[in-house]
Amino acid sequence: MTSSNTRGRLIDLSHPIEAGMTTYPGLPVPEIRQHLTRDASRGHYAPGVEFRIDVITLCGNTGTYMDSPLHRYADGADLAALPLERLINVPAIRVDVTAVGRAVHAAVLDGVDLTDKAVLFHTGHDRHWRTDRYADDAPFLALDAVERLVEAGVAVVGIDSLNIDDTGDGTRPAHSLLLGAGIPIVEHLAALGDVPETGAFFTALPPPFIDLVTSPVRAVARVPAAG
Repeated sequence: MTSSNTRGRLIDLSHPIEAGMTTYPGLPVPEIRQHLTRDASRGHYAPGVEFRIDVITLCGNTGTYMDSPLHRYADGADLAALPLERLINVPAIRVDVTAVGRAVHAAVLDGVDLTDKAVLFHTGHDRHWRTDRYADDAPFLALDAVERLVEAGVAVVGIDSLNIDDTGDGTRPAHSLLLGAGIPIVEHLAALGDVPETGAFFTALPPPFIDLVTSPVRAVARVPAAG
């Protein structure tokens, strides 16, 4: 979804979340129930006034979500401790890897200024979201690409795929190196094809949960108005 105003275009890069949906096979699905129904609320307020209060139960790895360093390391920063400069209005680089195959290597980053950037890998795999194909042959970052990102000092890394790592590799090099360097990861992005390669600004804010390692985010790209 894209909207426009005098500050430019806003591009929603998040998958909507609904009860019962699967994000990652084998993980719990979200549950939504009403704690207070509209009917039940009417006795608490003035005539004509009613409210609904909901309760959600969900795995942190639901929808478009962010991994904090605590996800990988026991002494890492949790969601509440993530520096805001890594999360809000970060200059973004979209790297188009839709034609490079599953493993994304460092060569796609040659000549790109990565320092303090939000580096968003556009694989196109989000077209399979919520289908059986989403978990099959999902693109991922190879070790040399991850090492390049860490060396460059990127702010945050995102991908529109099932996992930033090859799920068949138990060493999880992308999670290990990026989170070890304090670089948050956003997985399951959407609509990256609508984001320009340069010139956009990326925001992905998780709620400031203490001692929680991953959380859904509303990820947005802002493209400033021309002129």
